[in-house]
Amino acid sequence: MNYFLVKSEPFKYSWEQFLKDKCTFWDGVRNYQARNNLKAMQKGDLVLFYHSNEGKEVVGIAKVVKEFYQDPTTTDERWVVVDIAPLESLKKPVTLETIKADEQLKDVALVRQGRLSVMPLKREEFDRIVALGS
Repeated sequence: MNYFLVKSEPFKYSWEQFLKDKCTFWDGVRNYQARNNLKAMQKGDLVLFYHSNEGKEVVGIAKVVKEFYQDPTTTDERWVVVDIAPLESLKKPVTLETIKADEQLKDVALVRQGRLSVMPLKREEFDRIVALGS
């Protein structure tokens, strides 16, 4: 199993809307590294949902329910989406400030590559962030 983090601005697509939708395709990725991370996702992989810009916090856990396919929002074949579904909300959001201050998370991609919208996580990083949100 692999672990990832995806970022969304809450005013564009919030965790609350995701819970209502019960499933969504993760679209709008226009960065090659982030696209390659989408392509690496496999059915059953776990995904942290991060509110960017507003809040700057991990708010929930989702899972990949369908592997990559052509992004339906564009005819450009370079871009893909995956389908994800929410699993659970974190009891308390884990802020970027908390992540940056945690010695175990100092090398996490969220800190090193802050602008990347889809990023892989090591299992230990994923588990640590979930533990911080318990």
